[in-house]
Amino acid sequence: MSTFPFRQLSSLAVAPLAFGLVMATGTAEAATVTAPAAGAAATTATTASTTAATVKAPPRGRTAATANPLYRTGLLPNVTCAAGEIRAGSAASYRAFMTRVNRCLNLAWKTQFRKAGLSFAQPRLRFTTTKVGSPCGRWPGGAGGYYCSSNRTIYIGVFRSVLKQPYAPNNAQFMAHEYAHHVQQLAGIMGYYGQTVWRAGTSTKLAYSRRLELQADCMGAAFLRQISDDLPVPQDHWDAMIRWTVENGQKVWPTNDHGKGRSQAYWLNRGFNSGSPSSCNTWTVSSARVA
Repeated sequence: MSTFPFRQLSSLAVAPLAFGLVMATGTAEAATVTAPAAGAAATTATTASTTAATVKAPPRGRTAATANPLYRTGLLPNVTCAAGEIRAGSAASYRAFMTRVNRCLNLAWKTQFRKAGLSFAQPRLRFTTTKVGSPCGRWPGGAGGYYCSSNRTIYIGVFRSVLKQPYAPNNAQFMAHEYAHHVQQLAGIMGYYGQTVWRAGTSTKLAYSRRLELQADCMGAAFLRQISDDLPVPQDHWDAMIRWTVENGQKVWPTNDHGKGRSQAYWLNRGFNSGSPSSCNTWTVSSARVA
């Protein structure tokens, strides 16, 4: 039905020293505040301590991947993105579209982390016309963009090959996939992955990479489902994208670190059909499901 590629090639770069570390980020704001009365001060202090108590540190170790609180948060919220269109060859329209999708992702996942009782921080977003390196190393070979866990930044390449493919759902899923790696970082899943593969052999590294990447596929698709009316993503278009993935998904990587086409399609469909991260636990299924 369509000749578009399902998604740009995306990848993950993880700095070894970042494994297992969760760093708080934020901005300081200056404000003029009127001192409350004694009773109000007590109420404010109580509210602050209660709020602090409801925000938990992310789980660590295997539990972070297999029983993460995000799996119990239900549907991602419906968000109106008003992402607009991407004009073929227009770098400006591409940046604007991806920036709007990223803002929607911030809103959706902030809500989800609040439901899970976990702390949330937005990732940084950097557009580049060259394959720049990062604290995580060189730009991954063949990738159209990547997420670096060390500086919590999503790198999006604005290349000619990308601008030739202005299909909105494709690029929205690409952004949502990279954002899902940030979700994994904040939720402690990335830490478990890094600790596990640090000294592992090649086959183990590939197996765990597939679980990580396929989960990002699923989480990205869950978000796409919740903005599908607004973007829009008609069902027949989604079905065409899935067929393309089954046939071509495994051809875009030199090693099987992202999963075969049928595995990618399976997890994409799980996420899109459910609209919830509860369908995206790739860490407890058989190896056949993440082949």
